[in-house]
Amino acid sequence: MWPLRGGHVGHIGEDGVGQRPNQLTPHASPRHRLGAEMRAWRVERGLSLGKLQARIRYDYSYMARCERGEQAPSEALVKAYDAELAAGGSLVRLYQDLQAGVSLDVLPRGHVAKVRPHVANTPGALADIPGVQAPSEEEGISVPCRTSDGRIIFVSVPRRAFLGGLGAAAAGIAGAPLAQASPVPPRVPAPDRNPIEHLQAVRRVLIDSDNLFGPRQVIPKVQEQINAITALREGARGADRRQLLQVQTQFAELCGWFHQDAGDHRAAQYWTDRALQWSHGAGDPDLTVYILARKSQLAGDMKDPVEAVDVAEAAEGTARPGTRLAAVAATYAAHGYALRGESTETLQAYDHAQDLLHDINPDSSSAWGVWLDDAYIDVHRARSLSVLGNHKAAAEGFRAAIAALPAGYHRDRGVYLAREALALAGSREAEQAATVGLEALSIGSETGSARIMTELAQLDTSLRQWRTVPSVREFTEALDACVLHEA
Repeated sequence: MWPLRGGHVGHIGEDGVGQRPNQLTPHASPRHRLGAEMRAWRVERGLSLGKLQARIRYDYSYMARCERGEQAPSEALVKAYDAELAAGGSLVRLYQDLQAGVSLDVLPRGHVAKVRPHVANTPGALADIPGVQAPSEEEGISVPCRTSDGRIIFVSVPRRAFLGGLGAAAAGIAGAPLAQASPVPPRVPAPDRNPIEHLQAVRRVLIDSDNLFGPRQVIPKVQEQINAITALREGARGADRRQLLQVQTQFAELCGWFHQDAGDHRAAQYWTDRALQWSHGAGDPDLTVYILARKSQLAGDMKDPVEAVDVAEAAEGTARPGTRLAAVAATYAAHGYALRGESTETLQAYDHAQDLLHDINPDSSSAWGVWLDDAYIDVHRARSLSVLGNHKAAAEGFRAAIAALPAGYHRDRGVYLAREALALAGSREAEQAATVGLEALSIGSETGSARIMTELAQLDTSLRQWRTVPSVREFTEALDACVLHEA
């Protein structure tokens, strides 16, 4: 457990270095099984716990306890292990199986799953997605926490606890004050209104509310609408029923996006996969392509470059010629190449995305991806340049994107500011990085955007060598006030 500053709820221990590893008992419990697999993959890759910790930047003793089965790892930690150890998704699948209640008796011994093939360039391969269990309130929400040695890590807090007392106490960390939440929209439209028009109007309100207050305030409202649409579909027939399914698909995609911004990638995957499934039933090929592109974007946020590229290529390959959707997909593929460290391929992919954008056929318009323009591609290019180590060009790109951002995109401004600050730190412009980071922190605290806070946690690490600089010290103290602290 993690208290706010000043509490005494728990303590992170430290395993002795050079000690013989404890004997593991993988079949004692699901937690022990997962920990044993995490250690097995690490040992197989020839990495000590300390070397892996230096790569993924989680707390050493937390990792050790998770491997021993003494503590349940967060989904974020399992994904970090899986990505860094090239486990091909097997650790993530085991985590999801155990979360879903699969018995240890039916799981194979040893490494639980073979590496599955990646997505093919066909819509059929993507439509047949294994069922994913809906996240429950007992699963964790990742929140930033300051450890005793000064680092910021992300730990998992159960949803139920977060939405209760801890959530109220930590509103500055993970969401706007509850009093600022927008009013609950009606679940069922008035009888004199077209239900589709009503639902689309509600969706626009929720998008606007997210831009202002962040995702945590609107996620319950989106799920209410999804449930309401399910009820409406039961009494609808023919074209009306298909229209409702199409709107439900849009709400599911939106729910996935909100969870993605909140840092809950498992819930984001669940709702995006539901949206993909429903889009086929809705019979809207453009919507299906758009959701494929969104899956690529999610994979990029999860630092899964192979999936990001494969899904984006599938989306581009099935997009109607002349629409923006192919350019959207190419933009997300480009970041996948950056995550692979492929500089030439990254820049070529962004140029390709802009070529596609400029070749749009006005007669082949689509309702999806209309927000894509040169500025959007450029800000993603800046993010990829930062990943590739070209920090100066990245900072300039983010600065230009912020200047061009339309009014009302409050949360997106915070994301761009946080990424600009991180790029400035990479360019060794510490004072400016701290100043921009403070501005991003203000928005991150208001909106509860995990995307903002994740970037600022990295910024905190990057600025550690300049702790005595006044502006850096001011940023660190402000961040300290917005995160949980180890007792």
